[in-house]
Amino acid sequence: MAEVEEQDITELEQQDEDVTEILASAENTDEAAAPAEESSDDDDAVDVEEHLKDAVEGSLRLKRLLSRDDDEPGKKKRKVTAAEAEKDKKVKLLLIKWGLAQDKVVKHVLDGSSVEDLDELIKSGYVPDKFNEWKTTCELLTRYMCEMREKKLPRGTACDSVAAFAHRWKLDLAKDKVLRTLKHGELRYVLSTYDGTKELKEVIEEAQNENEVDDYTTASSVPKAPGLAALSRFTRLELIDPMADAAVFGDANLTFALKLAKHRKALGHVGRVIATTFEDLDTLRERYKEIDDSIKTLEQDYFAEVWHGVDCTRIAIDDKFKGLEKSLGAVYYNFPHSGAIGGFFDGHPVVNWRHENLMRLFFRSLRTYVKPGGFVKVASNCGAVGVRFSYIIGGALENEFLHIETVPFLEWHLHRYGRSYGDKRDIYKRPDASNNQSYNAQAADRDMVYCFCYAPTGAKLGPQQVRLPPNLKTLNACTDGPFKSVQGKAKETLAQQLHNRFVTEISGTHVG
Repeated sequence: MAEVEEQDITELEQQDEDVTEILASAENTDEAAAPAEESSDDDDAVDVEEHLKDAVEGSLRLKRLLSRDDDEPGKKKRKVTAAEAEKDKKVKLLLIKWGLAQDKVVKHVLDGSSVEDLDELIKSGYVPDKFNEWKTTCELLTRYMCEMREKKLPRGTACDSVAAFAHRWKLDLAKDKVLRTLKHGELRYVLSTYDGTKELKEVIEEAQNENEVDDYTTASSVPKAPGLAALSRFTRLELIDPMADAAVFGDANLTFALKLAKHRKALGHVGRVIATTFEDLDTLRERYKEIDDSIKTLEQDYFAEVWHGVDCTRIAIDDKFKGLEKSLGAVYYNFPHSGAIGGFFDGHPVVNWRHENLMRLFFRSLRTYVKPGGFVKVASNCGAVGVRFSYIIGGALENEFLHIETVPFLEWHLHRYGRSYGDKRDIYKRPDASNNQSYNAQAADRDMVYCFCYAPTGAKLGPQQVRLPPNLKTLNACTDGPFKSVQGKAKETLAQQLHNRFVTEISGTHVG
């Protein structure tokens, strides 16, 4: 290991003091999170019913993390636990080994990683390229660590129901091959009853000896059809619970909600469609001249509900959702994104934490409102660097939403709708919305629909883990993006403005 100047070690020790306030004993979790028992003004200011607190606790805690710089002066430092001290040693080891002892953004990335990730990073021998002409060191490190975690998850491309099931239970290729030969009724029985307590062979024999049951539901139809093909058709044709309500989040121009409402009416469904937008109505009218007609059609022709200003991570404190607990049979969120920040690529760690936390808090909030067995579908590009596919699948699995299939977007029955950017670009960049050409910023053949089923175990989950946001000192030390060309007071002002934007966003206020 190369020798390190004494000032580098002093700098690291000072940085450790800065992050002491925000590190919790994460133990074996993926990220460090603030202690759940920490008191907060937010808890006093927001009136949350007892059974809804878990759905919004992560969002409120994240806001506390972002606001920690405001009351930092004079605050007594928290004692560092033995586990945290050991983790700090690993972070120092990597920074010194890489010659990046004074890079606070790289240190921020390492501080937000689990001990297991740090151990794997040390063992791998990885060294970020400090002279890469396209990406900065912290971006390369963030990408490498994401890809390292993604190796433990289902792949981000198309993944059928058997492959998803085999990954969940770590089945070998021989068992995977057997499952693919089963008939529809048999395969459904195995996927729904196998829990690892019996040999898979026994469960398959039970399925083959099971008497056919016709309970007049779509799931029990065509039991003799090829199993995998039949299940794939169900997912693609959107054959959901006809009695339960369906909610759509983040549907800026409401074209997907119209598509879904029309689909459900044609199938004779009686459950409502609840269409929501993050923006308020005045903003939507500036961007989409047809928005009033769309709302009128949804409400009058399809008896749908249209709600504006809905933050999908904070629905537990939204009065519009009062009384909807355990009522949603299907939830849709197409191409989620936390919003672009000028000067930064979506994968930069200064802004990327927003995308990961969006998915984690989204799935945690849904636990209260989705009925057991209900479906959640999130469409996204498998190569996205903002909301990565692993953020979607990982956020779902953390909150007991089983990954059941990944369907190519173009094979989905509901894929033909007028996509939009969902921001101010829609005012001037909507070339041909009527023919589904309003959004062409990425390869459509890499768009996927990630499908999940809510399967609560009844066990109490711990506080929702969140990716650590950068503090003001980290922002002031950043030399990337918009900070590249500013110095001194101008840089401090820019850092404060960005920090304020983060606080505004996590409070549920639309920006941009």
